[in-house]
Amino acid sequence: MDTNIGRFSAAPDIGDTEAAAERPAEELKPPELVYGSAEEFLHEQLLPTYVRDVDGRAAKWCLEWYFHPEALSRVEALWRAWEHLRLDGATGISVWWKDHADHHMNVLLDPRGPFYKCDMQKHRDPEHLEPKRAPEGWFPDARMLPN
Repeated sequence: MDTNIGRFSAAPDIGDTEAAAERPAEELKPPELVYGSAEEFLHEQLLPTYVRDVDGRAAKWCLEWYFHPEALSRVEALWRAWEHLRLDGATGISVWWKDHADHHMNVLLDPRGPFYKCDMQKHRDPEHLEPKRAPEGWFPDARMLPN
């Protein structure tokens, strides 16, 4: 078993803020990512640590989860938050579990969540809402409004 699963890194020691501000830009580059993609994060970190009984009744998952736009966005958000919070050696892991993993995984696994039409053997495309557009002028383009 991989003993690194579920572990967060200690924050890198970059010294005090004033000393860091004096360093050349190349030394202040952001930390390297642990995982190169949301999919790698899902398979190597999230699913090995977030273990649930997915029976199709109390919890659902789709084996082709990447065809579900909401799931794709939520897994991407989980990965990005993990990459950021792993650097906080004090409370990062707790914050990630409480504010990110528990929240998004509860939504993803909910039987009425994004995988509601799928079962463990077959993916079924989700039905998208098709709302009407509001009348012209109800929602002005904020990019065109004066500051």
